[in-house]
Amino acid sequence: MKMEVEIISTDCIKPSSPTPCHLRNHKLSFLDQHIPHVQIPLVVFYSLDQEENLSRSDINHIVCERLQLLKQSISETLSPFYPLAGKIKDHCTIDCNDEGIYFAEARVDSLLSDFLSHPDIYLMSKFLPSDGTWEPNPGKYVAGVQVTTFACGGIAVGIFVSHMIADGTAFSWFLKSWAARARKNNEEEIHPRFDASSIFPYEDEYPREELLTPAVTSHLKFGKFLTKRFVFDATAIAKLKAEATSSSVQNPTRVEVVTALFAKCFMAALQPKPDTDKPFSLTHAINLRRKASPQFSEYMGNFVWAPPVVCKDAEADLQGLVGQLKQGIAKVNGDFVNCLQGDEGLHNFVEAIKYEREICDGAVDKIQFTSWCNFGLYDLDFGWGKPAWASTVGLNDSVTFYNTIVLMDTRKGDGVEAWASLLEEDIAKLVLDKELLAFATVDPNPLKYDI
Repeated sequence: MKMEVEIISTDCIKPSSPTPCHLRNHKLSFLDQHIPHVQIPLVVFYSLDQEENLSRSDINHIVCERLQLLKQSISETLSPFYPLAGKIKDHCTIDCNDEGIYFAEARVDSLLSDFLSHPDIYLMSKFLPSDGTWEPNPGKYVAGVQVTTFACGGIAVGIFVSHMIADGTAFSWFLKSWAARARKNNEEEIHPRFDASSIFPYEDEYPREELLTPAVTSHLKFGKFLTKRFVFDATAIAKLKAEATSSSVQNPTRVEVVTALFAKCFMAALQPKPDTDKPFSLTHAINLRRKASPQFSEYMGNFVWAPPVVCKDAEADLQGLVGQLKQGIAKVNGDFVNCLQGDEGLHNFVEAIKYEREICDGAVDKIQFTSWCNFGLYDLDFGWGKPAWASTVGLNDSVTFYNTIVLMDTRKGDGVEAWASLLEEDIAKLVLDKELLAFATVDPNPLKYDI
């Protein structure tokens, strides 16, 4: 569908209380340096209850009140999340200058229900702030918000945050705290900690290029990337779990079985010959906070590691792939997290990177998975109900990018939405893959399927 998004106003929302001077320069950890400095995008859609057949003036009044509440509550939320109101100083520092988070108001003439009934994921980026803040360069914003109002009074809240300062878990904490502030629910607020650099200290003289995983950067691709949504309902998940379960694989999760199925189908599509001996590798991001002993609680930043899993058999079954995935994840344990800490942490980190490069050497291709499942995005209630849909954005451009699949919850929480961003020719194969389509629906209407 055609959709014109008109920007009405832009502003910088400052924290409700100033950041202390001793917190002005926020240092990034070496795990923050390890992550490519891109943005994490999210769009959350909210419908307006029209049971009372509201007039245009009533709708305008409600929208105005909601916009004001979002601004006031995000100002209050930025005080404890103060780096998000700053600017990027350099590759390892955020200037926490309280200049504020970028905040744009926009509107469209169409109805939210019309857009969601046939969602064009390539238009989703129009709901995100778009003043050039995507580039994570010195002087740029760390985070931004755009609130887009539809003609019916429904709204899309588009948010990005720099991966320099937060991983998906930390991003979700900020969103939950913002929603809790809006509802004046102090019990659900997060009390963030921004001292990860004391756990994983970065040495300024160390070249950042050495921290970027060679096994990942070597598989950057340039070409026409497209995104497709593959949605697995609860029934499909149950079937996949049953197929993946064996004497050696017990209680596979929905994330594990969906990951394994995609890996199986993608690997088969890439192999030029069934008997090729070139391996295929995948990575799946792991939250290190849960692996530490004791666990890291409410630490912001990037606590992520993505161990590679190398698969050599294009005919591997689901049980075998889930087993390999579990084995790869199991290697990231408390001992591993401990060895990354302290004076020897950076050295051990670099050695782990070198090990990844060696085991992935010669891989025919690579695909990276990240899971946003269980982030609670469908619980983001700012005081007018839970979201109708929570989504990321789609690619439809000639860019330099990675093969990436983002896994998200469905509305009921027992399914999985897989946002696959791959080269055009690879996506074309997957949308026709009979094994994948036996479990997933491609780009369904999020308002119609009961998942």
